[in-house]
Amino acid sequence: MARHRRRRSEEDTDRPDRWLVSYADLITLLFAFFVVMYAISQVSESKYRVLSDALVQAFQSQARPVDPDAQADPSRALVGSERGAIVGAAPSPAEERALREALARMKVLAGELKSLLDPLVNQGLVRVSETRQGLVIEINANALFRSGQASIEPTASETLAQVARKLASTRSAIRVEGHTDDVPIATAAFASNWELSAARAAAVVRLFVESGIPASRLTAIGHADNQPVEPGSSPEARARNRRVTVTVSAQAEAGHTGAVRPAPVR
Repeated sequence: MARHRRRRSEEDTDRPDRWLVSYADLITLLFAFFVVMYAISQVSESKYRVLSDALVQAFQSQARPVDPDAQADPSRALVGSERGAIVGAAPSPAEERALREALARMKVLAGELKSLLDPLVNQGLVRVSETRQGLVIEINANALFRSGQASIEPTASETLAQVARKLASTRSAIRVEGHTDDVPIATAAFASNWELSAARAAAVVRLFVESGIPASRLTAIGHADNQPVEPGSSPEARARNRRVTVTVSAQAEAGHTGAVRPAPVR
């Protein structure tokens, strides 16, 4: 009898499915781990929206006629991505051609402005760049304002007026953005860098209006020190970040009404 019990005990200890217990414990722990990770995770709304827009555009573009120019140059078909800087449905072939023509006009305008602003460009106080969004003119604040002030210096007013007269010949929407460095300001006129940056942008817009650009085409925005182009707190970095950017929209020039994402200034 004792021998029979010993034999059964040995058979129980040698069961081949004993690993299932450890496997089940491992699966349970992994499940609990992923539940905890999901509970503490955060969904990036911006990334989700970019993915959603890309999927919508991919399905919509299948129903559009093929653009021969896009077949010849596939890079031209990259509309709706970061390169295109247009959110929403891709433009039709006619809209795309109008946009390319507008960009060609922007290129001519950029050459004229670079020639006009050549002394300031050579000093590193002005940068003129072309993007698919349009034309971006970056002006160092030292060329326009005194420290902590939002009144345009008389020596800069005439130069800005000449720029405005060039821009008045287009029908583009124009966005003027003021930027400051990271040094706090608290004066009777400006409680913070927000007020200073907005006031500087508004001063440029006001001069543009006085120089013949319709107010309906202009927008003034203040960013304070929240969009630096040069990291760090060195005097050189701070001087680079104190600036006013003027963005001339090629989409508006081409008659395109799609929503436009601000392009990075380089």
